[in-house]
Amino acid sequence: MSRSEAISIGVIGLGYVGLPLAVEFGKKYPVFGFDVNKERIRQLVEGHDATLEIAKEQICSAKHLTFTHDIELLRSCTVYIITVPTPIDSFKKPDLSFLLKASTAVGKLLKKGDTVIYESTVYPGCTEEDCVPVLEKCSKLTYNQDFFCGYSPERINPGDKERTLTRILKITSGSTDDTADFVDRLYGSIIEAGTYRAQSIKVAEAAKAIENAQRDINISFVNELALMFDRMGIDTNDVLDAAGTKWNFLKFKPGLVGGHCIGVDPYYLVHKAQSLGYYPQVIASGRLVNDGMGMFVAKKILKRLIANGLQIQSSRVLILGITFKENCPDTRNTKVVDIYHELIDFGIGVDVYDPWASPQDVQEEYGIELADTIAGKQYDGIILAVAHRQFFELDINGLKRDAKSIVFDVKSIFDKKLVDIRL
Repeated sequence: MSRSEAISIGVIGLGYVGLPLAVEFGKKYPVFGFDVNKERIRQLVEGHDATLEIAKEQICSAKHLTFTHDIELLRSCTVYIITVPTPIDSFKKPDLSFLLKASTAVGKLLKKGDTVIYESTVYPGCTEEDCVPVLEKCSKLTYNQDFFCGYSPERINPGDKERTLTRILKITSGSTDDTADFVDRLYGSIIEAGTYRAQSIKVAEAAKAIENAQRDINISFVNELALMFDRMGIDTNDVLDAAGTKWNFLKFKPGLVGGHCIGVDPYYLVHKAQSLGYYPQVIASGRLVNDGMGMFVAKKILKRLIANGLQIQSSRVLILGITFKENCPDTRNTKVVDIYHELIDFGIGVDVYDPWASPQDVQEEYGIELADTIAGKQYDGIILAVAHRQFFELDINGLKRDAKSIVFDVKSIFDKKLVDIRL
C-alpha cells in the first residue's frame, strides 16, 4: 500500500466505533486493539462485546487482532487510529480530555513514517490545531515531515444491524496528498460501500459535524411543533401523518434527543464558531429546544396527575426505557434521566425499567437503580420513553393502578385509545 511495506495498526479505544474497526482491519492486517478499561479487554478476549454490536464469531474471525490494555504493545504499529469519546462538559463546552490523553499516549510511541488517523467527532480544525501539537511535543517529531495525520469520521449507528461499518460509505482525508491517498486506500480495503476522499482534514471534520447538526435541527423543528400543538390541543403525530402525504415532506418525529452524537456534536460547531466571533442562531436554538424535551415530558405528566386528583408525593410513576435509543444498550447522554430527576424533585416515586441497559452502568453513571421487573406492579403514571421491541407487547392497561392513571407514550408506539398523552 505504498506508505509501508508491512502495515500494522493500533486502534485506541474499543467502544462502539473502535471495536468494529479493529475487527474488520484485524481480518487483513496485524492489529492491536487498545483500551484503558481492563474489564472491557478481558471480555473481548473471551469474545464478549458488552455493547452488543459485534458477535463472538465476528471477533473470532479477526485472526490478526490482539486485545490489550498495555499501550507499549502498540509501539511496533505503523498506523494509529484514535476512536476515543469527545463529550461535552457541564457547561456544554467540548471536552477534549480523552482525545488529548490518547494523543499524548500515541505521541510517545510515534516513529518516523507513522500515520495517526482520528475518528472522534470534533470541530473543524481540532485535529491539526489541538492534537498535532501534542503529537509533536510528545514524539519530538515534525508534522508532515516525520509523521502524518488523517481524519476519517465515524458513522456508526449503534443498534443498527443493517448499516454496519463496512456498509456505510466512509469519508477519508489526509494531511498531505500522499497521506490522503494512503488513508483512502487503507479504509477502502475494508469498506464495501466505498470511500469519499475529502479535500482536507478540516473539510472532513466539518462534514461530520454538520451531519449531526442537520438532524438535530430537523428534530428540534418537530419538537417545537409538539410544544406548540400541545397548547392547541392537536395531536402532533396526526399533523405529521397528514403533512407527510406531500412527496417532499421530511418525516422526522418528535422525541428525546440524546446519545453520543446528535445531542453533543452541534455544541462543537457552536464552540468553534463562537471562538471566531460568530454566534450561530439556528444550531443553538435547536439545541435549546431539544435539551428541554425531558423537562416538558415530566411536567406534562405531573400536570395530568394533579388534574386527575392524585397526590403527587404518594404517586408512583414507571419510566419504560433509559437508553438513548431503542434496541440498544447505549445510555450515553440519555435525556430520559432529565424526566427521572424532575419527577424525583417533585417527590414522586419512580421506577425505571429497561431490559437492554446495564444496571451497573446506569448506577455508576446516573445513580439510578433499575427495576428488575415490572411484573405484578401497578402505577399512577407510565411513560414510554424508549421504543424497545419488548415494550410493543406490554399490557399497558395492566400496569395502570386505576382509571386515574396516566399513560404518556413519548414514542407513539401504542394505539391512541390506550394512551392519554402522546408527544
